[in-house]
Amino acid sequence: MDRTSVSSKGGASTLENVDEWKWKLHMLLRNDNEQEIMSREKKDRRDFDQLAQLADRMGLHSRQYSRIIVFSKVPLPNYRSDLDDKRPQREVSIPSGLQREVDALLADYLARKRTDSGNFPNAAFSRSSSTDSFATDESFYEQQDNQTSTNVVMERIQRRKSLQLRNQQAAWQESNDGQSMMEFRRSLPAQKERQSLLEAISQNQVVVVSGETGCGKTTQLPQYILESEIEAARGATCSIICTQPRRISAISVSERVAAERGEKIGESVGYKVRLEGMRGRDTRLLFCTTGVLLRRLLVDRSLKGVTHVIVDEIHERGMNEDFLLIVLKDLLPRRPELRLVLMSATLNAEMFSSYFGGAPMIHIPGFTYPVRSRFLEDILEVTGHRLTPYNQIDDYGQEKSWKMQKQALRKRKSQIASVVEDAVKAADLRDYSPQTRDSLSCWNPDSIGFNLIENVLCHICQKERDGAVLVFMTGWDDINTLKDQLQSNPLLGDPSKVLLLACHGSMASSEQKLIFDKPEPGVRKIVLATNLAETSITINDVVFVVDCGKAKETSYDALNNTPCLLPTWISKASARQRRGRAGRVQSGECFHLYPQCVYNVFADYQLPELLRTPLQSLCLQIKSLRLGSISEFLSRALQSPESLSVQNAIEYLKVIGAFDQNEELTVLGKHLSMLPVEPKLGKMLIFGAIFNCLDPILTIVAGLSVRDPFMTPFDKKDLAESAKLQFSCRDYSDHLAIVRAYDGWRDAERDRNGYDYCWRNFLSAQTLKALDSLRRQFLFLLKDTGLIDENMTTCNKWSRDENLVRAIICAGLYPGVSSVVNKEKSVSLKTMEDGQVMLYSSSVNGKEAKIPFPWLVFNEKVKVNSVFLRDSTAISDSILLLFGGNIQQGGLVSSFALLI
Repeated sequence: MDRTSVSSKGGASTLENVDEWKWKLHMLLRNDNEQEIMSREKKDRRDFDQLAQLADRMGLHSRQYSRIIVFSKVPLPNYRSDLDDKRPQREVSIPSGLQREVDALLADYLARKRTDSGNFPNAAFSRSSSTDSFATDESFYEQQDNQTSTNVVMERIQRRKSLQLRNQQAAWQESNDGQSMMEFRRSLPAQKERQSLLEAISQNQVVVVSGETGCGKTTQLPQYILESEIEAARGATCSIICTQPRRISAISVSERVAAERGEKIGESVGYKVRLEGMRGRDTRLLFCTTGVLLRRLLVDRSLKGVTHVIVDEIHERGMNEDFLLIVLKDLLPRRPELRLVLMSATLNAEMFSSYFGGAPMIHIPGFTYPVRSRFLEDILEVTGHRLTPYNQIDDYGQEKSWKMQKQALRKRKSQIASVVEDAVKAADLRDYSPQTRDSLSCWNPDSIGFNLIENVLCHICQKERDGAVLVFMTGWDDINTLKDQLQSNPLLGDPSKVLLLACHGSMASSEQKLIFDKPEPGVRKIVLATNLAETSITINDVVFVVDCGKAKETSYDALNNTPCLLPTWISKASARQRRGRAGRVQSGECFHLYPQCVYNVFADYQLPELLRTPLQSLCLQIKSLRLGSISEFLSRALQSPESLSVQNAIEYLKVIGAFDQNEELTVLGKHLSMLPVEPKLGKMLIFGAIFNCLDPILTIVAGLSVRDPFMTPFDKKDLAESAKLQFSCRDYSDHLAIVRAYDGWRDAERDRNGYDYCWRNFLSAQTLKALDSLRRQFLFLLKDTGLIDENMTTCNKWSRDENLVRAIICAGLYPGVSSVVNKEKSVSLKTMEDGQVMLYSSSVNGKEAKIPFPWLVFNEKVKVNSVFLRDSTAISDSILLLFGGNIQQGGLVSSFALLI
């Protein structure tokens, strides 16, 4: 028995009641068959605080759910649907006539169904055509065949090719341009370690390299290996893969290395990122994102023909990087000739060395010009800026008023504020002016500090020397909002004096590259970027860095099964990386927008992503690579995730139909593993293809993969809301509103009126272009994996059937379901995991007084103070019954209970 309900006699005093519960809790601990004990008694609720303290001392967990208190041997979630008496329950009865019709249709389908496996296209698994794998390029496998051939003629061809590569390399190095480039490369700190690096790599299967900012490890070490192989006449048989955590890093580093070799990108040096790449038949050094290499492993588990794998930026501890390390560690014994090089920008190499059995470590000292750090107290002294409780609230506009409320003064401190409160109180500020001390006393750590950043940038532009400025922000909303604020400043918004640029992972590669261009003389470049600018990419003219001290980081509450994407404090390692960006070309300055005492309490390193994010996509990858038990495989990670996170991911994949009950891939799961998107979005794409309503589903999936295209300027909020309302058509769906907005933009683009259309309807042209690009990429993926053919007319036969499109949205987003209860003046929403939830005000359903549907499906929920649903589509009982999860038969004939 897992649960015991207790009913105590009323009227006992608090002391008597606590003594009675002490005996009950002791009995619970002694009884192995009981997991928890609960009570609905009023006197127990009265004494809950004392009882909770008693339970805590006994090692038990406690929580009060409305009128019920629970004591348990295991942690308790914030909400229990089984203890919610007000949870809405619906019973949907299927008329007998309709059931007979459905039975007849099913019988007819089963009679016509072919028994072979040809019904569902499995070409994706027999073809080496995954766009994110290396297998799309026939020349790549042709090269591998060359490498493994023992044919004498082929050996001669390879020998001739190797000599040709050696001659080309020598000719470049002896040319005037080549000698100038070699002189520059010899000035980098990595050059001093060139020979020791090459010797270590030749003598050991795994080498760990740590190098400080500016040492040249990212661009030089792969070149050293390539040059060494070519000089030894092994150029035709070498194949070097260097992974980068981000697209822009892989592209920019590959272009830099190609330039240093006097080549065009795509010759001996190339790159491959998701759905984009430049490489040729003679490419020997390939820079790619970590996810691309993982997809290569789907079709080539031994990395046939690859001689060297370099994993860069391993200190970031991204989920893909940690996953790749486990796979490579298992691969090395089967490929003794394969060489693995791990590169880190920070001095935590010992952990990686130990993981690979004591692999040798080489450290490359960095070279950066001196960088002066100015913390918040110094900034306030220098600029004279004063902080008050009222000038620190970042203005995101009305549609994101919850962000502003989060920064306001409140009784309950946020996690960010509580971490630093004691440090600020204990700081010694005697050397600073009374004005600075007063400002620090009311400093609000929950805000990013838009006004302070504006003040610092004005100070730099007016009083500091020439040089570009790199501003580290937390995400797109912050970058976009701050950019709008700066453009309204008379100095910073003057394009003849300031060039304002943004850099974010969701931007197109061509737009990201603009940050590397030098501005016109007399114009100061200011780049607003996320933490992707911390490592790998170098903006050569940066002299000043402004560091907000935070990064947008996903945390995952496994107990409540709720992900949170919120700004958190960065680590000391990240702060050093940010500061180092200012000292690449000359001495620089870093403006840290937090006190030094706060920096002193930062964690040394960031928590690995594997320990703080949902694991659905990772579990799917593990099974697609046939790596055995998920739990056992993840137990071999550098740091293993908690078992509850793993179990939640497995259960989710079972619910959506990707795993069977034995945790093995279903046919759907195999197809999902081939699509480089979240499992739920991949499922929506697949169902859209199967049910021939692909066009709107492509738009919805692309729209959910980029930011919201609808804009709400602060001073035109009513007009913007009216514009969005015309796209919603009172159909209670954010997703269908995006479809209509995109379709209208596409028609306007044909008439060359796209920008005018966006201006009139408060839409972001940049976002719609990104959405359009993603649509085409997804379409190519579906064709490439054999899920659709070239006949797009058939794929869109039912695209205008709104009910079917809603059903496909439900199929993809389930189990993201909320019940809807219409009250007199408001709408009440509840989910199984969270209980009461709210809608964002920017949702088309956010201001509806009534929603004439019993359910909402949603893509994303975010926990701020409450749990908010970011986007939603209203659906009927029948859609949820047919396209939601499993159905359990109820107690009545021809009836099914649907309990959410």
